Amino acid sequence: MERAEMIEAVKAEMPERRWIHTEGVMATSILLAERFGGDPERAELASILHDVAKFWATDRLAAVIADNGLGDDWLAYDKELWHAPAGAWEAKTRFGVDDEDVLNAIRFHTSGRGGMSKLEKIVWLADYIEPGRDFPGVDNIRSLSEKSLDSAILAGLEATIGVLMQRGRLIYPLTIEARNDLLRSLNKE
Repeated sequence: MERAEMIEAVKAEMPERRWIHTEGVMATSILLAERFGGDPERAELASILHDVAKFWATDRLAAVIADNGLGDDWLAYDKELWHAPAGAWEAKTRFGVDDEDVLNAIRFHTSGRGGMSKLEKIVWLADYIEPGRDFPGVDNIRSLSEKSLDSAILAGLEATIGVLMQRGRLIYPLTIEARNDLLRSLNKE
């Protein structure tokens, strides 16, 4: 599918404000890819598609996850996570994406995971710090992202985990694994 056609199809899946977010993620992922030696085209592709399922009905998300063997463990955690594996499935089945790294960047853009590839890290961080994001601490994480991809993601994961703990919410195990993996890696440096 052509890029312009894909963009129009994804835009049709979300409200205008979310498309503005997606454009911010696209631009930020390209910038991060250039800064940290990633592939800007693959980063942009994953960014275009990362929220394609964000506004699907909860029952549709649950059915896609359950019926397609995407990992029932997702369904035991916050519904805010579900659009990521469903979006990766949609990217593959509807949009013909067969690059596993791009699909994983979509699949894990909400949770992270241990052993994330550079592309996964770029898309995760771009989603977290794109220019439209405005929450306490985001400017610090943006500053960190100018020097270290891993340090910025670690700070973002720790902030997210802290908020989830304050709210008494379950924390998806891959998020903890992502945090621990980055901490181990940074401590080796």
